[in-house]
Amino acid sequence: MCVPGCREAVGRALSRRGFFGGATAAVFAATPAFAQRSFTRVIDLTHTLSPAFPTFFGVPGIAIERRYTLKKDGANVNWWHVLEHAGTHIDAPVHYAENGAAIEAIAADQLVIPLAVVDVSEKAARHADYALSRADLTDWEARHGRLPDGCCVAMHSGWARHANDATKYTGKDAAGVFHFPGIDPATAAWLLKERRVVGLAVDTLSLDPGRSKDFRTHAIWLPAGRWGIENLANLSEVPPTGATLVAGVPKVKGATGAPARIFALV
Repeated sequence: MCVPGCREAVGRALSRRGFFGGATAAVFAATPAFAQRSFTRVIDLTHTLSPAFPTFFGVPGIAIERRYTLKKDGANVNWWHVLEHAGTHIDAPVHYAENGAAIEAIAADQLVIPLAVVDVSEKAARHADYALSRADLTDWEARHGRLPDGCCVAMHSGWARHANDATKYTGKDAAGVFHFPGIDPATAAWLLKERRVVGLAVDTLSLDPGRSKDFRTHAIWLPAGRWGIENLANLSEVPPTGATLVAGVPKVKGATGAPARIFALV
């Protein structure tokens, strides 16, 4: 159950406009009905980040160096060496836009938003290169209604179950080509034109399908002032509609991305 004051706080956050201001501000206005929602369960959508978690670059996404210990120094302190785009993480607009906003410019009240989960796991199980299509969104809306204004659209491909096996998770073949599901660039373009969506999210290594060479989904979506989340976990536990996404993102100046703790409130 929502703790005292929670609904009011979320409501205030979701009723504000902002993000980058100007013409894009209206995209992020929450509906009054959504602002009054409560929740009974918190689902962690975050993989544990460790040196073993698969990365797009094939190198550890984090190295942890123990600098001080409780026994010797009176406190345990580690130094982290982190790849911005490792584990469950968020892509900022600047990742694909020279003058795009960095992580610290994403307003906090735009990281608590409605979550729409589109399940394509059966299709992805048959075809590792599956790309979320306009038809998938049309089918979703036929069942659940129009995508909520200011929401995040998450692709549930079922790929999170492979996260402990880098070979399966990346799908890298003998030619060095990755094979995992993503979002079709045409789908991203349609969402920009026809719906008021804040973010895209996937349970794979990239917003783009693994075999992409030009990363068009990134190149279309992020320069439009939107953000993306990659490597989500536990989307199978989230209903198609009605959940609230909460993204806890480190506020690092100039960062193009950052590992994040992501939750769904149901």
